[in-house]
Amino acid sequence: MAATLPATGPATAADADADPRRLTVDLSAPEGPVMLGANGALYGLSDDGVPSDAALEPLKVTSVSQKPQGGAQHPNGDALTVSKSFFRNGGGEVLVMMQDVYAKWPYEDLGIDDYLPKVDKIAREVAGDPHSDRFVYIPFNEPDQIWYQLGVSGQPRYEANRDRFLQDWKTVYRRIRAIDPDARIAGPNEAAYDTRLLRDFLAFAERENVLPQVMTWHELDSGSLRDFQAHYDNYRALERKLGIAPLKINIDEYANRRDLSVPGQLVQWVSMFERNKVYANMAYWDAAGNLSGHVVRSNVPNGGWWFFRWYAGLTGETVKVTPPRPDTVDTLQGLASLDTSRRQAQVLLGGSAGDSDIVLENVPGAVFGRTVTAIVAEAAWSGYEGLHATPRVLARTKVKVADDGSVTIPLRGMQEMSAYRIVLTPGGSGTPSPASVPWSASYEAEDAAVTDGKVCTQGTVDNANGYAASGTKDVGSLNKAGSKVDFTVTVPADGTYDLAILYGNQSGGPATQKLSVDGIETATVTCPSTQNRGYRAKKDVTVRLDAGTHTLSLAKGDAEVTLDRIDLTAREGVPSASYEATLADIGGQPAFDYSSSTGAGTGALELRSGDKAVFDVYAPRDGYFTVVPRAAAPVQLALHGATVTAAPGRPLRLYLVAGNNRVTVTAQQAAVHALEVSGSGSTSGTLSYEAASAVLRGGATLVDSVHASGGSYVGRLGNSPDSTAEFSVRAPSAGRYLLVVHYAHNDRRENGHAYNTDIVSRTADITVGDAAPVKVTFKNTWSSDDYWTVGLPVELRKGSNAVTFGNATAWAPDIDRIELGRVVDGR
Repeated sequence: MAATLPATGPATAADADADPRRLTVDLSAPEGPVMLGANGALYGLSDDGVPSDAALEPLKVTSVSQKPQGGAQHPNGDALTVSKSFFRNGGGEVLVMMQDVYAKWPYEDLGIDDYLPKVDKIAREVAGDPHSDRFVYIPFNEPDQIWYQLGVSGQPRYEANRDRFLQDWKTVYRRIRAIDPDARIAGPNEAAYDTRLLRDFLAFAERENVLPQVMTWHELDSGSLRDFQAHYDNYRALERKLGIAPLKINIDEYANRRDLSVPGQLVQWVSMFERNKVYANMAYWDAAGNLSGHVVRSNVPNGGWWFFRWYAGLTGETVKVTPPRPDTVDTLQGLASLDTSRRQAQVLLGGSAGDSDIVLENVPGAVFGRTVTAIVAEAAWSGYEGLHATPRVLARTKVKVADDGSVTIPLRGMQEMSAYRIVLTPGGSGTPSPASVPWSASYEAEDAAVTDGKVCTQGTVDNANGYAASGTKDVGSLNKAGSKVDFTVTVPADGTYDLAILYGNQSGGPATQKLSVDGIETATVTCPSTQNRGYRAKKDVTVRLDAGTHTLSLAKGDAEVTLDRIDLTAREGVPSASYEATLADIGGQPAFDYSSSTGAGTGALELRSGDKAVFDVYAPRDGYFTVVPRAAAPVQLALHGATVTAAPGRPLRLYLVAGNNRVTVTAQQAAVHALEVSGSGSTSGTLSYEAASAVLRGGATLVDSVHASGGSYVGRLGNSPDSTAEFSVRAPSAGRYLLVVHYAHNDRRENGHAYNTDIVSRTADITVGDAAPVKVTFKNTWSSDDYWTVGLPVELRKGSNAVTFGNATAWAPDIDRIELGRVVDGR
C-alpha cells in the first residue's frame, strides 16, 4: 500500500511540532555540489549490452569495479570489454580488481613472485587502452583477510603480516607505475574499516612515496549504517595528523543482499555517502550484469533502479538533512538538493514505516516565491527480478510557504521498503492535476493460511546477507501435492484488480501455481525462473472480484515456488504515466518556466534550437503505446533511431521495448510540459515469425518445446560459420523497425564460487538484408525454457527482407520467434 498525504494537503510547520517523526531539510545549508558518487557497482556490467544502454545511461554511474581482462575469478565482467558500453553511456571510471586474475576464492596465495607477472600484463593492457586515464588499479582486495591476515589480534603477528603487506604494496605500486607512469592506484581495500592498519599504511605510504590516489575500504554489515560516519571522521583525522591532503574515497563494496533492490534500504546508504562526498560501489553477491540487483533482465527497471534514477536527477548542491535518528540502522533517512538555476528542490527519503513530516526550512523566496508546487512519488520494492512501472505520483498540490519560510509535507502510511521523492518548484497560476491513486492492499504469505508449507525468515539486521523479503519472511517448501497458501482479502468495490505475486522459483524452469478465488480455480499462473528461491521476482495477473471479503489461493502446480506477498490494486482504465519535462535529462541551455502549475504541476521546459529533453519512458512489454507530447508548439521526438514531428497534443503510436526507452524531444522553439504515455503494449500491426518459419543451415535444428510460443525453437545455432537461421520478413513499408528477439539459454561457467552465480551471456550476429552484421548480446535467462526479449533497431525495405542469425565461433541463444514493429506507426 502506498503512502498517502492527508486529504487537507500539506500542513504548516506549526502543525508538525508535536510529531517526533520529523525529517528536516535546511535549504540554506549547502553541503557541496551533487556528486552522485554512491551509484557504483562491483561487477555491475557483465558484457557490452548487459545491462542495456537504455538502463545504464540514465543512472549517470560514476564508478564500477570489474576484473582484469581475462581474469579467471569470473567468466565475464572484464574491465576493458565492459568499459566500451560504460564510457559510451557517460560512465565515470573503472576500478580494476587486479587479484581477480586468480580463479579461486579466496585467492590462491602463490606468493608475490607469481603475482608480479600478472600485474605487468594487467598494467600493459590498461595503459594501452585509449581511455587509460579513466581506469583505477586496485592491487589488493581485502588484505586484512586474504593473503596477509591483517585482522589478527596479536600485535607481534600483526606487525609481521603488516610488514609483508606493506613491502608487497610498495613493490606492486612501483611495478604498475613503471609501466603506466600516470596510473591511479587505490587501496588498501580492507574488508572492514581498521584504524590500526590505516594509521600504519598511511604513514608508510607517505614516507615511501607510494600513497594511493584513491582510498578504499568496504562497508559490508548492517552496522555500517550506524558506524560509517565515525569511520569517515576517524579516517580524515588520520590524514590531518599525518599531514596528508584529503584523498578521494571510494567505498568500493557496500550493502548486503537484504539492502540491494530495496529502495527504502538504499536511501539509507546513499544518503550517508553523498553527505560525506565519497564514492561507493555496491557489492556483488549474486550474478554480474544487473548493477548489483537493480536491472531486471537487461533493460527492465525494478524499484531500486527507479531510486537510482531519482538520485541521478538531483542537480545543484546537496543541502543539510536532519533525520529523526541520525546514524541509526533501519530508520528514516534522506538526502536533498537545491538547484537555484532550475528553481527546484528535491528530497529523497525512506527506510521507515508509518507517518512522518518532511519539513523544508528556509525556502528561498527569491527562488520559489510565496507559493510552491509539491509533487510526491513512491518507488516501491518489486524484488530483484520484479519489474516496476514508472513511480506512482501520490500527490500534486500547491502549498503556501509559512511565515517562518518553511514548507511541511506530511506523509502518512509510509512503507519501510519504499523510497519517496518530493519535488518543490515555484507555484505558478492554475492548479496541478490531482494525483490518481487507486485503492491497493498488500497481504503477506506468512500471515496467510499455509497448507503443507514452511514459513522462513530471510534477510534481517542480524542476517544481513539473507535475501530481502517483505516483512523479512516468506513461505517455502510448497512442494507437496496439497501445498497452498490461502490469502483472505477484502476489496471495496466490484471490479477488476491487478494481482502482483512476489515469488521465488527454485525449480530450474517455469513453474505454475493454480489461482483460485473462493475455492473456484480461475487461472494457471506461470512463474518464470529466478536465480534461486530467495531472488525475488514479481508476476502480474488480473482477477475479477465483487466487493467484500474473498479467499485467494495459490496452490502448487507443476513445480515448486516460494511465496512472499501479494498486492491487490484496483484497475483504473488504461495504464498511463506522465513524465515531467522539467525533471527530464537536458542538453543545451533550456529555460525553466514555472508561470503555470496546470497539468503535471512542474511548469515547462523552454526548448530552443540546440536544446533537448531526454525522457525515460517505461513499457511493461514490447509493443505499441500512445505517446502525447504536451507542448505549446510542434516538437520532434527521436526514439530508436527514428524521428517524428508532433503537433501540440497530437497522439503518436510508437513502438516501445519492454523496460526503459529513452525518448529525446527537440524543437525550434516550444514550451514542453510533459510527455504522456498510455497503453499496455498493443501488438496490432506488428509482424511475427515463429521458429518453424526460419530456413536453417549448418546444423541449426528445430527443437520441440512446450514452452516455446509456436511449440518449437531454433537450437544448436552457431558455433560454426555455416550454422544460421534465416527469417524472411515482408515489410508493408520501408523504414525504421524494432526487431524483437524472443530467446532463451542457460549458459554458465561455474567455478565453485562461494556465493556468486556465474551465468554467461551469448551473442548472435544479426544481419538484415545487405547491411553489415550487428553483434547482439543475450543475457542468461535462468533456464533454457524461459524466453526473454531483446530489441534491436533495424532498417527494412518494403517487401522481402532476410533477417539472419548466426555466430561463427560460439553458440548463439535458442530462438523462439521474432517480432517487428515500425517504430513510428503512421496508420
